[in-house]
Amino acid sequence: MKNIRFSLGAALALICAAATLIHAADACGKRVCLFDGKTLNGWTIVTCEATVDSGDMFIKEGNGLVQTARKYADFIFEFDWKALKPEKWDSGVYFRYDTIPPKRPWPARYQANLRQGMEGNVGGLKGAESKGLVKDHEWNSFKLTVRGSKAELEINGKPAWKADGLEGLKEGFIGIQAEVPGGGQHRFRNIYITELK
Repeated sequence: MKNIRFSLGAALALICAAATLIHAADACGKRVCLFDGKTLNGWTIVTCEATVDSGDMFIKEGNGLVQTARKYADFIFEFDWKALKPEKWDSGVYFRYDTIPPKRPWPARYQANLRQGMEGNVGGLKGAESKGLVKDHEWNSFKLTVRGSKAELEINGKPAWKADGLEGLKEGFIGIQAEVPGGGQHRFRNIYITELK
């Protein structure tokens, strides 16, 4: 009988814990897959060539963006990426922009850089710099959180930086940068967004 009471107690504790987690997830929003590994549905390709290859988003040619079909305000953006160029690779993820200036392939800001030696850094945002968290020639996981004027980044599960000072737009597109002529081809996978309320 003691074993039954313990099992019921343990079961009740697990149910309560699950209810708490569900409530917390509802408060934060729902994590949504932005890339299904089969199509580029939900993305707009701007002046570059991107395809789906072996379940990855493959940035193949050109200078441009693969951008979300809609804008986001406060969010957690998660993705894995891998550079294919042996050295001097360069790409990035732009966020909180609504237009691309004439005669330019990319927005003016903000960009979480994927350039060799600058991976994760965001120009124009004081304190948004990291070193030594990226694995060269391997898959890397980024988790970018943007809320109001604040942003923070985790790289491969480790805190990279926290910063305050985002200016301008309160919402915008998120765009994966193609910079293939200079920075080489890149692969992306496991792309998720959680909208924060």
